[in-house]
Amino acid sequence: MNQYETVFILTPVLSDEQMKEAVEKFKGVLTNAGAEIISEENWGLKKLAYPIDKKTTGFYELIEFNAAPETIKTLEIAYRRDEKVLRYLTVKMEKYAAEYAAKRRSLKSSKETVKEN
Repeated sequence: MNQYETVFILTPVLSDEQMKEAVEKFKGVLTNAGAEIISEENWGLKKLAYPIDKKTTGFYELIEFNAAPETIKTLEIAYRRDEKVLRYLTVKMEKYAAEYAAKRRSLKSSKETVKEN
């Protein structure tokens, strides 16, 4: 199994509930295909670099996961079939990128625990 990172942009006309349902749908696609989700980050509503389908903003979501290579094809088919997805990108993480992502996650979690105290 390889480690992957996928980022997708959802259309900004969705409510918070619809956005969360869409994210859960894609996480379900991954888990049904046997992937192990490592982390998930909601980056929120961001301005796009250029308009896509006459939209200038979108909801960004990042998911890191371990999966077999065949799972990527299933995930990207699900992205293409959903009209809520403006853009997506899935990347296989190299050894050093995976180490950096783990370090970034641990640093982020330590900052969150400091904020809570």
